[in-house]
Amino acid sequence: MAEFDEWGPEKILKVYDQKTGIWGVTVVDNTALGPGKGGVRMVPDITVDEVKRLARAMTWKNALAEIPFGGAKSGICADPKKTDKATAMTVFSKGVAPLIPKYYIAGPDMNVTENEMAVMARTLGNDSCTGKPSEMGGLPHELGSTGWGVAQSTLVALEFKGIKANGATIAIEGFGNVGTFTAKFLSEAGCRIVAVSDSKGTIYNEKGLDVTALIDWKTHGNSVADFKDGQKKSGEALFELPVDVLIPGARPDVINAKNKDKIRARIIAEAANIPIPLDIEAELEAKTLVLPDIIANAGGVISSYIETIHGTPDQMFKIVKEKITRNTKIVLERAHSDGKGTRKAAVEIAQERVRKAMK
Repeated sequence: MAEFDEWGPEKILKVYDQKTGIWGVTVVDNTALGPGKGGVRMVPDITVDEVKRLARAMTWKNALAEIPFGGAKSGICADPKKTDKATAMTVFSKGVAPLIPKYYIAGPDMNVTENEMAVMARTLGNDSCTGKPSEMGGLPHELGSTGWGVAQSTLVALEFKGIKANGATIAIEGFGNVGTFTAKFLSEAGCRIVAVSDSKGTIYNEKGLDVTALIDWKTHGNSVADFKDGQKKSGEALFELPVDVLIPGARPDVINAKNKDKIRARIIAEAANIPIPLDIEAELEAKTLVLPDIIANAGGVISSYIETIHGTPDQMFKIVKEKITRNTKIVLERAHSDGKGTRKAAVEIAQERVRKAMK
């Protein structure tokens, strides 16, 4: 990604706290459609370039979702297992205060939950962020909005490919908030979750995993790789399985030059943000239907919009399903009719909407 182009980024703010040594960055990519909206992730290896890429993805995602937000993203450079997350969020919130809420409205992302959003809201005010606890008027992402959206997009893609949902085989990389809810909702739709991974490895059962039991196992602090009902494999092995749908749901660039030729899935549904470099994604589209992140995982930001208009959880689930189902169909149809890949079709639609707003 070039440093700047016709779309942005409009603002890049780096903050640093001398006392704790914690630093972070917010990138406001484009605000033509409204204040930049995007989550805050907390990881020890965050880079400004990664946050810029994520912010650009949010510009397209929010435009595709047809919600009144521009694109933005934040990253806090800290190890969530070794850092007091409340302290990290407090110092970060104070640093980015000049942007909030006129240019940026935050939300939860990797290793950031409703608890950290509560910290930000208490520090900067309720309108500073979404994904807050329900008692603060929020719609926490712990309701499963992103996973719900990934499931809806996946079901549309299965139908588009002529694959019956009942019995369709699914492999999911990452079993945090997004992965667990994606597994839950797809399992309820009749799909067979055959493999799931976390940072310790993969559990595989070609007959299908007991998703309810697996979620309970993970909730009690165990690795999915140690789940008794399946075969333990490496984390990398998950990407090589012969499944109908592969769902990368954790870190960026997990599908890359090293493993791209080993992918055997018929559909890739991007539950994570930027899980595949764009050049690799374009190569994969020659043999695999790819649901880009800016379509598939938009449930979280749609939920954020519903929170800003004080909607209920029931309204959130209904609107997420309607928007993601509709937009996935639009993208697949354009990609098919024009002979272009799904990423190009999705970005074209988003750019048309953002350019109109910019004019």
